[in-house]
Amino acid sequence: MNNSNGWGLTARLISKHFGVLGDRVSEAIANFDPETATEADRDRLADSLRSAAQKLAAARASFDKEHTDVVRLRDLIATDEVAAGTLSERLAAGKISEATINLFCDELEANKARLPQEIQEEADARQYMDELQTIVDALSKQLGEFDAAAKKAMQALATARAQQDLQRLRAERQSQLAGLSGLRGNSSALNALTRRAQTISNDAAGMKIVADIGQRPLDQAAEIDAIRKSVGSPALGAESALQRLQRLSGQAAAPAAAPTAALLAHSDS
Repeated sequence: MNNSNGWGLTARLISKHFGVLGDRVSEAIANFDPETATEADRDRLADSLRSAAQKLAAARASFDKEHTDVVRLRDLIATDEVAAGTLSERLAAGKISEATINLFCDELEANKARLPQEIQEEADARQYMDELQTIVDALSKQLGEFDAAAKKAMQALATARAQQDLQRLRAERQSQLAGLSGLRGNSSALNALTRRAQTISNDAAGMKIVADIGQRPLDQAAEIDAIRKSVGSPALGAESALQRLQRLSGQAAAPAAAPTAALLAHSDS
């Protein structure tokens, strides 16, 4: 197979299968991005409606022209027919020539012969305009129905996506709860945290024991001091001069009964 035959076969295959390929590509795109595909479909409908409306406008203008031509031709024929009734009298009076009358009659006959053609052209223009009007009405209705269906489909899609998000959140929540349950039963991090808390608690308890031991002599000294204060020390004002000197010099004080005994011994002698 030479190169030209190969290209010819390729062209035929493309020509034969291009429509199917285009449909498959469009379907794939629509499934991938339905919103954009829907907008593209609507744009295509809107373009068709716009094109048909433009043709309808041109058809209306054409019909108006054909209708005006028919009306004018009919009016001209009617006017010429009225005038023809007076031409015989003017011809007999010598006010108009036969050549002019023949020319007038030729135009009247030509206009009458042309009238059916103008009427047919008017009818054809009307038919074309009416068919375009039918197409425009159908496209307009189709576009309205498409918009309504698209709105309903978009609402359904939004609802479905909301349900999908809800179920996804529920699944995530269930997964999180399951994970927390697993952490409660077996978690190296949680166990390490518990052990750390126990270690700190033990350290705090040991520090309390040491502090209590150090506080015990202080508490005992405070109790002794309280006892001394409760008994009370002798008032300095009742102290004699000799006792005061002895106290300040650090000498032991003589028993209080010694002077009395000495006096008794002296009296016996």
